Amino acid sequence: MFMKTRFFAIGLILMLVVSACGDYNKILKSTDYEFKLKKAVEYFEDGEFVKAGTLFQELVNIYRGTSRADQIYYYYAKSMMGQKDYLMATHYFKSLLKEFPGSQYSEEAQFMVGYCNYLLSPKPRLDQALTKEAIQSLQLYINLYPYNERVDEANRLMDEMKDKLVYKSYLNARLYYDFENYKAAVISLDNSLKEYPDSQYREELMYMLLKSKYLLAVNSVQDKKQERLSSALDEYFSFVDEYPESQYRKEVDKFYETVADLLNYDQQQETNIN
Repeated sequence: MFMKTRFFAIGLILMLVVSACGDYNKILKSTDYEFKLKKAVEYFEDGEFVKAGTLFQELVNIYRGTSRADQIYYYYAKSMMGQKDYLMATHYFKSLLKEFPGSQYSEEAQFMVGYCNYLLSPKPRLDQALTKEAIQSLQLYINLYPYNERVDEANRLMDEMKDKLVYKSYLNARLYYDFENYKAAVISLDNSLKEYPDSQYREELMYMLLKSKYLLAVNSVQDKKQERLSSALDEYFSFVDEYPESQYRKEVDKFYETVADLLNYDQQQETNIN
């Protein structure tokens, strides 16, 4: 009895699946585009994004140039989001904004351009072009719709991506330092500090910059040594002025002693005082 009931249930499910597939195929072949649009929206609302997307893809061309075109663009883009095809979703949200700037969907489309790029934003070690584009799109959204309820979310997403850019800059800056290429490290570390002066990695970056200048100076050729020692000394004063209680203080004080000795710094200071 149990087996018969089980086979009956399986058979019923298969019949329903076949019937549903048959119905969908009929919709695909239909030339009643209003009916097809209605069913596409129903599939979308039921979370069947592949079926909805296939129908909307056809309807994009059918309704192009009509008053319904922006609606088709919107639903097709949302269907692509449902399938996690964020590149295609971004393309159609952008197309909607370009072709229908006064659309009722413009506000959400502008947010979604930024949000899709946020979702596409790669790990910090990779190229961050999409991260920057996402920040720009979300900032434009905030500028255009400053009182919308999604502004707080847009700001949160932007803060997260800005932190990623700061970390990317930090990783790039210390790359040459880690490879002991101190001449290149001085440039990359200095650029990172200028680009993100409020970086959470500022103390470490300044320490690496000082150490890079120090090692570059003490191992320098003679005709460049004094200039580089002076630069290292300036960097030391900048560091201890900003971080007098730094965890690196003992080490950088030793840098100072070595550099001051090589420059006869203390003796020069006494001469100036006298």
